[in-house]
Amino acid sequence: MTPKTSKECYVVVGAGQAGAVAVSSLRESGFGGRILLVGDEPHLPYERPPLSKEVLLTPATAKPTIFDSSFYSSQNIECRFGIPATRIDIHTHMLELASGEQIHFDKLLLATGARARAYPLLDSLGEDALQLRSMKDAQALAKRIQPGARILVVGGGVIGLEVAASARALGAEVTLLERGDRLMARAAPLHLADALLQLHHNQGVRCVLGVDLVKADHAPNGSVQLHSQDGEVFVGDLVVYGIGVQLNVELAKTAGLNIEDGILTDEYGMTSASGIYAAGDVARQWQPQLGRYLRQETWSNAQNQAQSVVRSMLTGLPCEPNLPWYWTDQYGYNIQVAGSIDVDEWVTRGNRPDRYTQFGLRDGCIVGAITFNNGKEMRPAKQLISIAAGLTSPELLLDPKQELRKLVSQRTLAA
Repeated sequence: MTPKTSKECYVVVGAGQAGAVAVSSLRESGFGGRILLVGDEPHLPYERPPLSKEVLLTPATAKPTIFDSSFYSSQNIECRFGIPATRIDIHTHMLELASGEQIHFDKLLLATGARARAYPLLDSLGEDALQLRSMKDAQALAKRIQPGARILVVGGGVIGLEVAASARALGAEVTLLERGDRLMARAAPLHLADALLQLHHNQGVRCVLGVDLVKADHAPNGSVQLHSQDGEVFVGDLVVYGIGVQLNVELAKTAGLNIEDGILTDEYGMTSASGIYAAGDVARQWQPQLGRYLRQETWSNAQNQAQSVVRSMLTGLPCEPNLPWYWTDQYGYNIQVAGSIDVDEWVTRGNRPDRYTQFGLRDGCIVGAITFNNGKEMRPAKQLISIAAGLTSPELLLDPKQELRKLVSQRTLAA
């Protein structure tokens, strides 16, 4: 690729996974102009998945930082960490920072991500109610989870389950409260949610579903009390809650960009303003192959979409399709989910209850996959999803002796 002229300036706002990957990809792709990375937090960009696992379990050795400081200096990438962007002028291509600095850009990538959604009822507990979204959150939580501590986890999504698992591994007593009638309602099919419920039960976590909290206070002895609609009181030393996120769209909204459950972008990753792009959690991108907009809140999307949008910024080519995929680690088990969970049926490959692969079928085609402690099969499983492999007979696919990678070349998996 021919390097861009050094007179051009590309700015990335948001110093998380997508932002760090974007500036790295710009240099790797041969862009020779000025690159500036702007982020709210004072830390070097870091990965979020380790926050609920390694940073809690082994804080002294956890290394979630994506690149060390020498990377940015060696790549001649300017950084403004701990200095929020405050205004974008989409007409003059001017970005203003909280410090008062004004930067003219040729192209701008918004990777502002999201923040944890607040829960005022629980926030009234002060320092006894914590969330887990940032490095600061994880460091604060790591100090509070001790053997014998009574932890009340509110929210049965991935974060809540991972915090529960880490807390149990550290010797805490854990009660998990979920308002819905199942775990992971948005991210997992019911049978996987039930398997995770059983896994936590086996590890000594008390999981209570259908809990509608109406009051939170402290007992005379200082314990936390959560009162439910039906009169039950849950007592603990600390509340950790995760009830979703709030998108960081304020900067884009003030600039006049189109917003609808995220910053709307086209198949090139460009927003409604020329030269301004978006990627990561905050971006809701048009997917031509699906005929709709799609926004994803996963590590893989932040990573892959940042690379793909940078490619579009440099070449003018549309972004490549990004297959939904996430993973979670709980109690030594690795669970991965790819593609769609809206399927006609799930079929299972393997007969071990602690290690298997499942494929989701719709109209006879593979559209989703789950690996339960069997991550080596996820890569070929994703390839089968990407080609929408047809399944006329399940024998080959479900035979553990057949290597999945050898089946990828067969668009229709016939016996």
